[in-house]
Amino acid sequence: MSERPRRGAVHEHRAPADCPVCGDRLAVTRLGCGSCGTELAGVFTSCAFCALDASETEMLNVFLASRGNLRDLEKHLGVSYPTARLRFNQLLEKLGLAEPPAAPTALTREQVLAEVASGALGPEEAAALLADL
Repeated sequence: MSERPRRGAVHEHRAPADCPVCGDRLAVTRLGCGSCGTELAGVFTSCAFCALDASETEMLNVFLASRGNLRDLEKHLGVSYPTARLRFNQLLEKLGLAEPPAAPTALTREQVLAEVASGALGPEEAAALLADL
């Protein structure tokens, strides 16, 4: 037999951000006071951070607690630095804070050769890039 919550007990649940039927953004239309029972109805703006899931909220908390240190975020997530940066950029995109992608800049011959020497670029890719210069 399940216990009923006692009067005044607070059960906090994360509200969904998107409609489970059509996928559109849900609107906050009702607010209530758990203490006195007052309710307000209308269309209220929602918090951008409320759309984050638990892991995204935790990632943001770690980033803020470390004063913006991506190395600390990398250690917390247990991933490489580029992966941590990618996940953080995805979080920024979800919050609508991502910068528009910069226009790609053309590499110089020396930069292409340096990329090949470091192993970051394969010979075929390098040949194609050098042919376009």
